[in-house]
Amino acid sequence: MVINHKNHGNHKVSSIILLISSLLFLAIVTSCKHGFNSSDAEKEYEATQNQYRKLLESPDLIPETRYGLVKSIATGMHAKKDYTQLILFLTEWVENHPDDTYNAYWLLMTANAYLENDAKPMAEYYFERILHNYDDLVVQEKSVHYLCLQHLIQISTVPANRISYFNQLITRFPNEVSITELYVRMALEYENEGEWPQALRCFQKFLEQDDAATIQISGIPNAYMMARQLIDFNKSSKDWTFETLDGLVSAVRRAINNYDPWLLESYKSKVNFFSMSWRQDETADNAQSEFSMGSYMVGNTIRCSSTLDETSTPTEAYLRTWGWTSYLNVWYFYFRKVNFPADPDIHGRWEWAGIYFGEKL
Repeated sequence: MVINHKNHGNHKVSSIILLISSLLFLAIVTSCKHGFNSSDAEKEYEATQNQYRKLLESPDLIPETRYGLVKSIATGMHAKKDYTQLILFLTEWVENHPDDTYNAYWLLMTANAYLENDAKPMAEYYFERILHNYDDLVVQEKSVHYLCLQHLIQISTVPANRISYFNQLITRFPNEVSITELYVRMALEYENEGEWPQALRCFQKFLEQDDAATIQISGIPNAYMMARQLIDFNKSSKDWTFETLDGLVSAVRRAINNYDPWLLESYKSKVNFFSMSWRQDETADNAQSEFSMGSYMVGNTIRCSSTLDETSTPTEAYLRTWGWTSYLNVWYFYFRKVNFPADPDIHGRWEWAGIYFGEKL
């Protein structure tokens, strides 16, 4: 912060501030070595703080000089870890000086003090108060509003609020954040709120970013595939789904027993269908490769179990089939309940989602 030295009176005050700052620094160093139980260090600290407070009472201070004094008092309290007095001093200052240009910054320091004491609800209150009631302020080359938003997305647990913070970061500070990452995070918050059209819109915007396919997002593995699958599924006809698992399994068995590869092919999911070994990951590049069922049925006698595998659950099921090839004789058909709340008519239906090659591990 640059202090204007053109005014002679303020130049004198500024010189005093520098002197007292040096004393405060020495007091803090001494206290760090000996602890604040040292009466000499405590007296030194109190004397320095009192000097600042007296200077602060001067009616002729320019804003920059007043800023320096308030900051020095607050810094001293923070170094002493006197959070109660720090919060009291800053909040009283803001209340008694509503026209202070730096009030947003003083409240930011207040919020940070609460945050350092793990009082997240109070910190959140002050971060929000700054955003709603004060114009942005750049202090030490940092935007106060930007710092508030960064803290809020870390501590807020309310999806609607987090959506607002992500939106503000994208629109107000696009050069300071990863827009690609924020679109995914915002999409997930919309999902938590059950606002599926907005969630899909954010996933689509994510996919439109240049680095969408390569970005690594903490806590969201395979973000690109997740978004790609959701968008592709949303745009598809979804006409391969069945109302019940029994209906789907019966149709698949009938196609196998009737040796009808074309009918069997029609039951496969047209989006995100995978075929892989049990050791592979569904996100592997070759797991999504397409092939024709007919090319494997020709010349072979395919059979399937009369019951589903015992490891099947209310949302996933496995049907053992065999007779496909000499080197991969056993295939497990994988069925799953469709989880797509964006379309209530499809959500909860069943689809044939993939194939696992070989016996179960």
